[in-house]
Amino acid sequence: MSVISRRDFLAGVSIAGSAVLAGRFAWGGPTHKKITSGTDLVDLGRSGLRTTVLGIGTGTQSGNQQRALGQNGFTKLVRHALDRGIRYIDTADSYTMHLLVRFALEGVPRDKVFIQTKTGAKHPEVAKADIQRFLRELKTDYIDSLLMHAMMKKGWPPDMRPVLDVLRGAKEKGTIRAIGVSCHGWDPLVSSVDAEGIDIHLVRINPFGTMMDGKPEAVAAEIKKMHDRGRGVIGMKIYGEDGFGSREKRLESLKYVLGLGTVDAFTIGFTSTEQLDETLELIRQAAT
Repeated sequence: MSVISRRDFLAGVSIAGSAVLAGRFAWGGPTHKKITSGTDLVDLGRSGLRTTVLGIGTGTQSGNQQRALGQNGFTKLVRHALDRGIRYIDTADSYTMHLLVRFALEGVPRDKVFIQTKTGAKHPEVAKADIQRFLRELKTDYIDSLLMHAMMKKGWPPDMRPVLDVLRGAKEKGTIRAIGVSCHGWDPLVSSVDAEGIDIHLVRINPFGTMMDGKPEAVAAEIKKMHDRGRGVIGMKIYGEDGFGSREKRLESLKYVLGLGTVDAFTIGFTSTEQLDETLELIRQAAT
């Protein structure tokens, strides 16, 4: 997730959400409609899931930035996002954020928020235990999207097949609704394109090559392959690691990512409502 300095955002800061997600996220086929705002609802490839373009990330500096807000501060941020129309929250086991997410969403109807989390399990029994623990920690009957987190090896799919089989079983039971993957490194990213059973890819993408797995044009080409296979593509590191130091560069990055036409949604880690508000305005500008 990206870390953005509060000073940078406040220097640049000069909907209420009526859109809700259908209980089963009905699939209506691939859409290529023009995005007009961060709260537009988009289909995640052919996964059958739908969410808002902008998602709330919880892993800035491995979650340190969001945990530092405390429960009250984090809840305020999430509730502000919901009020603005955002319906997507991205987290992971390694961020140690599940309980903060759970309490931030307390009282929110489950079918009005898209929850994505990630497991670092490399063994099927660990994956089984993770799924049950995640359901308890998040206090939910199902997880919308569960990702295999941070693949780092070339040719990883055969090694992860036992874990993938567990996720497939959970998907058949309805405890997870989509299976995804995130990668750290060029070789594992390329290997992910042809991996069987993947519904969603979480990919690091921005025009500056910051905190990415390859040069922007090369990563964009792999993203297109994912998109062409009907996979949902969610971007991350849209603001790199520090917001690029200026509002202008953040706008440039959003224009680039939206202009690809192959990234369905993206997640950005915020630590203030001002940061979130600025990004919603920048998305509106980038989309015009």
